[in-house]
Amino acid sequence: MAQILAPSAQWQMRIAKNSIDASPLSTKTWSSLILKQNKKEAVKSPGKFRVLAVKSENSTVNRLEQMLNLDVTPYTDKIIAEYIWIGGSGIDLRSKSRTIPKPVEHPSELPKWNYDGSSTGQAPGEDSEVILYPQAIFKDPFRGGNNILVTCDTYTPQGEPIPTNKRYRAAQIFSDPKVAADIPWFGIEQEYTLLQPNVQWPLGWPAGGYPGPQGPYYCGVGADKSFGRDISDAHYKACLYSGINISGTNGEVMPGQWEFQVGPSVGIEAGDHIWCSRYLLERITEQAGVVLSLDPKPIEGDWNGAGCHTNYSTKSMREEGGLEVIKKAILNLSLRHKEHISAYGEGNERRLTGKHETANIDTFSWGVANRGCSIRVGRDTEKKGKGYLEDRRPASNMDPYVVTSLLAETTILWEPTLEAEALAAQKLALKV
Repeated sequence: MAQILAPSAQWQMRIAKNSIDASPLSTKTWSSLILKQNKKEAVKSPGKFRVLAVKSENSTVNRLEQMLNLDVTPYTDKIIAEYIWIGGSGIDLRSKSRTIPKPVEHPSELPKWNYDGSSTGQAPGEDSEVILYPQAIFKDPFRGGNNILVTCDTYTPQGEPIPTNKRYRAAQIFSDPKVAADIPWFGIEQEYTLLQPNVQWPLGWPAGGYPGPQGPYYCGVGADKSFGRDISDAHYKACLYSGINISGTNGEVMPGQWEFQVGPSVGIEAGDHIWCSRYLLERITEQAGVVLSLDPKPIEGDWNGAGCHTNYSTKSMREEGGLEVIKKAILNLSLRHKEHISAYGEGNERRLTGKHETANIDTFSWGVANRGCSIRVGRDTEKKGKGYLEDRRPASNMDPYVVTSLLAETTILWEPTLEAEALAAQKLALKV
């Protein structure tokens, strides 16, 4: 996360007025993923419904593409808003579209909506209506123009947050005056694995077999080391277009695994940006015909798992003497280790084994520049005496609303007893 230096100014999710003319990422963006490999097959296909037709020797016309890329802006003020929400598993994403009479700049200008919660595992059939509250707006890189993506949280018709609505509690924590005054920053490293469809095996791996051992794949270059770069790059550009505060991307240790970083983001914005960036990645892999996995240990054995390392700092940590504040935060985190682990993602016990750059799930630890610890403090932070900490425990399928708000709660709002604090400080060799 070295490239993450300062948060975006987009604390309240607004769309810049001067950004609406940017070119959308049309379906042609994915041509290197699909069209080239399927060109001959598509032309020769005996199927009744053909989407592709040869116009000349060197060009292919995709009639469906022409419809998808239609610019309706000259003909109507209406826009398409894609409402996005988290489904019943707490990790799956759902969305549906509606027409809005004119362009908007803020979620408060959008109407609430509803959906059938019985079909997402979030409501019984006899009382299935769940209400969507718009919370953040992003530009739509798939439709372009003034069209938008809208991240929402979910409520009963009576206005009560449903159990899978973790944003509601997070917003309460981040709006606490003590938390707000300390301006918490988050930089989140989202790892993910690309799988071949049907066989559910990592991209680039021989079906049912294994590639060479880990070593050459991390930030690797070449057809025998990098699998899925087009997807990573397309996602990078889609995030930038949308207004997501993405700060970088790289190939990971296990082949077929990638990472992107979002942040620094302030407070609740971190969760909004990660969820929308996940939605974009789901849509891009959908178009590419590749399966996205956020499983924390997709392949058993001597292969790295997938995490969602969360870099965190407060105003007091970033100021002179901040290292002492970081140490006090580490002490608090050690005393609530079990609470954090239980909220850091499903299946994390398969990843946090003490191997492959992880700490053991049952033991809290911290260290400087040590990627085998629960909490890592960077060399630069140690040298300057201020900066940030990295929580390496969250799994790739964690809920960013839960993780970010829990970090703020534990380190800013929660106070341990003096006896527990003293014992923990002695155990961790922390002089606070």
